[in-house]
Amino acid sequence: MTATAWPLLAESHDALLNAVKGVGADQWDLPTPCDQWTVTQVLQHAAGDQLAYYAAITGGEGSAENPFAPSGTPLSDPVAHVAAATEAAATAWAGIAADDAAVAVPVPPNTLDAVTGVGACALDAAVHAWDIAKATGQPQPLSETAATAILIAAKQIVEPLRAWGAYAPALEPQDGDDAVAALLRYLGRDPEWTAA
Repeated sequence: MTATAWPLLAESHDALLNAVKGVGADQWDLPTPCDQWTVTQVLQHAAGDQLAYYAAITGGEGSAENPFAPSGTPLSDPVAHVAAATEAAATAWAGIAADDAAVAVPVPPNTLDAVTGVGACALDAAVHAWDIAKATGQPQPLSETAATAILIAAKQIVEPLRAWGAYAPALEPQDGDDAVAALLRYLGRDPEWTAA
């Protein structure tokens, strides 16, 4: 097997990194659509998710912080923090071939075929890029193409994880939803979310 380039993962990582770069100095404590976590907590969770994929694939070290209980402690360099995490995940996935049928992943069932696994990793980065962008008034960061591909992966992994509380119940599709809105509603996020 040979290593594979993963454009969906690269696009999702870019979306997350660009969203973090767009956060203003006074916006780190704003609420987000993600469990009402702050922007800092979403960033910590998203980076932790990426490091979890790195650790599962390579056996290397994951996040020092529990990504499911992010502290919200301010980071000295948030951009560098996310860049290091996404680079680690991208490096791990770069050694995985597209036809690999059993890649170690940090979500049940703990192995997935390569295409679904990389889609799951991309989902983590992309949806949290949206959370951060939405909370801080940035443009929507996901392409229709990426959202369509991520939804395919989501439909293969999300249902078992809902029982663990990892995803909110899906919201009803609405007339006129584009691919991004369809993905968000499937993940239990309201595309029209605002901080009340």
